Amino acid sequence: MTDSGPVAPSLPEAAEEADARRAVVLIVGVSATVAFVILRFAVAFGGRSPLPIDVWWHDLMVATLTDAGVLVAWIPAIVGGTIGMIVIGIVLVAVFLLKRRPWDAATLAAALVVVVAIGAPMAAVIARVRPDDSLAERVATSFPSGHTAVATTVAVTLGLLLRRWYVWLAGAVWVVVMMWSRTYLHAHWASDVVAGLLEGIAVATFVWCVIETVRERRASRPAEQTTSEA
Repeated sequence: MTDSGPVAPSLPEAAEEADARRAVVLIVGVSATVAFVILRFAVAFGGRSPLPIDVWWHDLMVATLTDAGVLVAWIPAIVGGTIGMIVIGIVLVAVFLLKRRPWDAATLAAALVVVVAIGAPMAAVIARVRPDDSLAERVATSFPSGHTAVATTVAVTLGLLLRRWYVWLAGAVWVVVMMWSRTYLHAHWASDVVAGLLEGIAVATFVWCVIETVRERRASRPAEQTTSEA
């Protein structure tokens, strides 16, 4: 008897594996949402003033400020800004479409639309003031960090879609650099970027779960129709 190699999982096994993965992702999304709400109330109860950890981190960023550091910090700030992320988003969606992966393109596009759509209104409602020595944005509202939220949304969505360890690693590095950049430029308090991280995780995981569910149901219809006809 010859070894025919690994056996592909059956349809029920594949469905169970997909359900298990979706459950884990959903738990992560719910956890991020709960953590965001807790942080939001902590900021609200503090009168929207910086938390002790915010003051400590801000003082550290001020103490380590250099011209070279500011120059480096502006790179992710510009790349991850509104125009930069629109361009990056369009390019990534186009790549998925060229690769004939329309569902993945739809997932990334939907995640970006959702995170942008809820970010600005949320910041306006929470109305937390930025550090008064900001070297970047002068818009008053700062919670959560939009740059961090969008960067996290893209990183997590690509990680979930591509399922490669190096994609997760690159995404994690990009998000950490973005969080550092926003605080190094004094554009956000530390809790602002943490809130942006949590928002991005929540949006990416929920959008992925919804679209994956729709995709699986659409894919199962032909099989169900074939079974009923037989």
